[in-house]
This record gives sequence, C-alpha cells and structure tokens, in this order.
Amino acid sequence: MLLVDDILFAPVRSILWIFREIRDIAQEELDGEAKSITEQLRTLYMQLETGRITEAEFETGEKLLLDRLDEIESRMAAENGEPEEGDADEESDADEEPDEDEESDEDETENTDDAGREPDEM
Repeated sequence: MLLVDDILFAPVRSILWIFREIRDIAQEELDGEAKSITEQLRTLYMQLETGRITEAEFETGEKLLLDRLDEIESRMAAENGEPEEGDADEESDADEEPDEDEESDEDETENTDDAGREPDEM
C-alpha cells in the first residue's frame, strides 16, 4: 500500500517542490534588491559628502530609495505573516473598551464638590 501512496502523491509532491523553489528564488531576489538599494544609499551619501550632488538632489534620491526599501520590507513582512508596524497597536486600542473601574472613578469625582464631600453632606 505504501508504494501505491508514493506513486499517487508523486505529482503533488513535485508541484509543491516547484512552488517552494519559486518562493525561495523570489525571496533571494527581494533580499538582493534590498542590498542593492542600501548600496545605492551609500553611494548617494558619498556623492553628497564629496559635493557631486546638491542637498535637494540628495533628498529626492534618498526619499525614493527609502520608499522602495520600505515597500520591500513590508512585502517581506506580509509574506512572513507579520503585521505591519503600527497596525496591531491601532487596532487593539480601538477595540479596547474602558474598564469598569475607570468609569466608576469618573462617576465619583463628578458627584463631589471641591472638598471631596457628597452634595448631600453640605
């Protein structure tokens, strides 16, 4: 029975192997592109320091390269299943409801005067 299973699942295993190889190659290309962008940033900094480009040219080039690098990092994080920075914090803060203790503290302070006494005690 084991031999029959191996024969039946061979095409599926082959296809999965091909997809894994494609994923690995794509990952290597993304890593290579990120390295290339950081190298371009180094070159840009060197050109600014040597005076070959102006500050305005540097800022536009740096912005383009950093935007591309951020895009690559977000794609890599999405492929790994990691949430993007800031997304998890914003969603968790919006979904949280205030604690009951906090609400009761607010109610107590509203019903007291400056001396901390209840209005009926005056």
